[in-house]
Amino acid sequence: QLQLVESGGGLVQPGGSLRLSCAASGGSLDSYAIGWFRQAPGKEREGVSCTSSSGGSTNWLDTVKGRFQTSRDNAKNTVYLQMNSLEPEDTAIYYCAARSHFCSSHVYRFDNWGQGTQVTVSS
Repeated sequence: QLQLVESGGGLVQPGGSLRLSCAASGGSLDSYAIGWFRQAPGKEREGVSCTSSSGGSTNWLDTVKGRFQTSRDNAKNTVYLQMNSLEPEDTAIYYCAARSHFCSSHVYRFDNWGQGTQVTVSS
């Protein structure tokens, strides 16, 4: 059973950067797409970014394009979300999730989820 653990969240000032990590155990990420999702208080969980098993990446949200970048290191069984120029609106719990091979922006299509890491952007 693939297990995912997120880390790297925290409190950052507007304009700052964070790098989130999603470390996998119990299996290899080679055949998985890993999506990053976030959920702000009182809002639905939304897809942010994804990297497919082939290594391609995409950002789903227009508001993060040019600021966020997903990458993967299969040797370390870890996926990263680099977040730059952070804004207060980016405040949320960030989750990584896995599904077979191909990305999808639909939450229900992902089978394995991490516990989430809090990102707070505030001065």
